[in-house]
Amino acid sequence: MTSALETFVPAVFARRGIQRQVVTGEPLYDATFVELLGRAFHWKHLLDVGVQPSGAAIARQEGLHHTTVTDLLRLTLLAPDIIDRFLAGQQPSQFTFTAFRQWPLPVAWDAQRELIARFE
Repeated sequence: MTSALETFVPAVFARRGIQRQVVTGEPLYDATFVELLGRAFHWKHLLDVGVQPSGAAIARQEGLHHTTVTDLLRLTLLAPDIIDRFLAGQQPSQFTFTAFRQWPLPVAWDAQRELIARFE
């Protein structure tokens, strides 16, 4: 005799870019975005210490298009508090790297905060 076991798990789904994720009450961070931040700061370090002469050289070494490297290096210009928010899982769900690439990044940190607020 087989009996079916049925259970109910209350869950809420949220969109993070094109992905759907289960909201558990814990902060959700965009793992892809965090990885891209890490790569960007690593590449900036390589440029700062002179290991690589340019973003184009990094692109050749990584097998990427130079615009991809340039776009990622723009992440290093984000205000420190914005980066901290993203690493803490407080990134607006609609603010993905694809969205980031489509918007011109203001130099002023206050203007960056206003831009991020549009996605909340």
